[in-house]
Amino acid sequence: MSKNLEISTEEMAQAGVQFGHKVSRLHPKMKQYISGIKNNVHSFDLEKTAVELQKALDFISKLIASGKSIIFVGTKPQLRGLVRLAAEECGIPYVSERWLGGTFTNFETIKKRVEYFKDLEKKKISGELEKYTKKERLNFDKELASLKTKFDGIKNMSKLPEAVFVFDLDKNETCAKEAKIKNIKIIAIADTNINPDIVDYIIPANDDAISSVSYIINKTAQTIQNSKTASK
Repeated sequence: MSKNLEISTEEMAQAGVQFGHKVSRLHPKMKQYISGIKNNVHSFDLEKTAVELQKALDFISKLIASGKSIIFVGTKPQLRGLVRLAAEECGIPYVSERWLGGTFTNFETIKKRVEYFKDLEKKKISGELEKYTKKERLNFDKELASLKTKFDGIKNMSKLPEAVFVFDLDKNETCAKEAKIKNIKIIAIADTNINPDIVDYIIPANDDAISSVSYIINKTAQTIQNSKTASK
């Protein structure tokens, strides 16, 4: 369980988790998580961040242990690789390029597109597309590349997940709104400029720095893997 993971405010400070945005960008609802101001930038109270992170990890741990699923969503250019890698290591779905409107709220339609993508991928691998002209094959390749960008991370998601972890809420508000409609629990990093109201499990932290998000995503991935192992 996530209790085994040590959450160190010292390590968080080294990773720059505490740095928020400029004072002028503060969302009033994030005030309670702030400890001070340095160089016109708000700083998070890392003790509070540690408490909230632990709550989120405990929830994720129980979720995975009971056989339920979670999806990672993070599409800021600097976070894409992190999100994809962590999700692949955990064997869970992810969205790292662009959130497609309707992924949750119109899941049946999205699923059909995913099936089409998987089918086309299979045909390409088996050589079934070789019978087409060079130009047609080129078009298939272009289509496959486009479908891969959109659906590669969710191609094994056979049903809606029970939870979503959004790493950049400012970019993926649509995802959170869809999750709300579908009663999917929302875990999210919330920087000082974020309205946290939509989130079920909030982690007050820097959502721009790779080091900060790395710290949080690594703890999350460890929690998922530990829970999977324990439930076996």
